[in-house]
Amino acid sequence: MLRVQQVLFSGRTEYQQVEVLESDLYGRSLVLDGKTQSTERDEHIYHESLVHPAMLFHSDPKSVFIGGGGEGGTLREALSHNTVERAVMIDLDQQVVELCREYLPDHHKGSFDDARVELLHRDARAYLGEAGEQFDVMVMDLVDPMEGGPAYLLYTRQYYEIAKARLREGGLLVTQSGPAGLLSHQECFTTINRTLLATFAHCVGYQVHVPAFQTLWGFNIASDSPIPDLAAAEVDRLLLERLGQELAFYDGESHLSMFNLPKFLRKGIAEETRINLDEAPVFMV
Repeated sequence: MLRVQQVLFSGRTEYQQVEVLESDLYGRSLVLDGKTQSTERDEHIYHESLVHPAMLFHSDPKSVFIGGGGEGGTLREALSHNTVERAVMIDLDQQVVELCREYLPDHHKGSFDDARVELLHRDARAYLGEAGEQFDVMVMDLVDPMEGGPAYLLYTRQYYEIAKARLREGGLLVTQSGPAGLLSHQECFTTINRTLLATFAHCVGYQVHVPAFQTLWGFNIASDSPIPDLAAAEVDRLLLERLGQELAFYDGESHLSMFNLPKFLRKGIAEETRINLDEAPVFMV
């Protein structure tokens, strides 16, 4: 599918199998445990969609926590907001981050070296469970909740309770939520939505098509404060005010499309009853 021209790196870290590939169709691509994570051709769709809605839903996001996000694209987009004074990024796999620094410069664009950033390589759940600073926006850019994988305990109700305790009043948490296509949305997207609704007062799901993922991709934003319903013009105004430039994908019209879910997703969310728990996680197939 990637039409690989060259394998730039292939090996196993302490936590996962990693490939960095040169693709004729998608450019430089990161593959973890056999699953495409990010490609030069369309990573902007994923990262802009993951970061900017939650950032705009907050009136003045000064501090950001990022869980995962080894390519640096999520960090890049968060730092583009002129309100941000501090960003803490935790990615367990230091070798993946180092490989992305070397091979994927167009993903991170130097964001790792920004003076506002604290980059840590440790368990995100343990870090958040310790007493410490609170954040305005928390972005979970994690690998999918696979059985035996490094991140499935970062999708449970217990984890979201830990994270919620580190949000400031009015804070929001957004997480990538896996495939959201007609045949795949019940693998984890609807379960994550239901788990967040069991933890926070409010949760909204949204989706976007990412070509390299070959399907719609889902996200969920949760907060104990009401999540605003932004008009397209307001999204465009806020982006110009905070970023000073247009983005490659995300704007007001795209925002409306992302949050107007197709009927099968609305039905799937309404009918979902499963909640991810430490003792009974729901694994992605």
